Amino acid sequence: MNSEKHRALIRDIPDFPKLGILFKDITPLLQNSEAFRDVVETLARDMSRHPVEMIVGIESRGFLLASAVAYVLGCGLCLVRKPGKLPYKSLSQSYDLEYGSNSLEIHADALTEGQKVSIIDDVLATGGTALAAASLCEKLGAQVQSLVFMVELDFLNGRERLQPRLVHSLYRYS
Repeated sequence: MNSEKHRALIRDIPDFPKLGILFKDITPLLQNSEAFRDVVETLARDMSRHPVEMIVGIESRGFLLASAVAYVLGCGLCLVRKPGKLPYKSLSQSYDLEYGSNSLEIHADALTEGQKVSIIDDVLATGGTALAAASLCEKLGAQVQSLVFMVELDFLNGRERLQPRLVHSLYRYS
């Protein structure tokens, strides 16, 4: 994987979604077939180091990565969504963002006791979203093997909030 070439495809969008936030836009990387394939294969290879039965994708850009990685690994795909988007009975978990608060939901029957899962999202910032997703998985009795991200913003210390869980990121920004 040509990580510097691929990293250059991630563009900065200042003041999005709010003034003072520097948004890391991964869409140019996803539009590049070679880069997208390399990212998916690298994430799948990293995740295969631990036994995984289900990939959990966080809405919405996490779905893009999670579905592709689940396909490569031959795993099922579980979706963690924003409120009101799941049609069946669900569990909810609130969390804080660097620019507000929100909550996530998971179907009440999405995971089973002892099931080994890995969680994927596009960006690790403060860790609130990923921690909420991990908490939902653990409430259902699943064992979170790892949390995997394309981009990590080190200066927001999200990794520390996710300890002692294993965290892996492809591209880290300080």
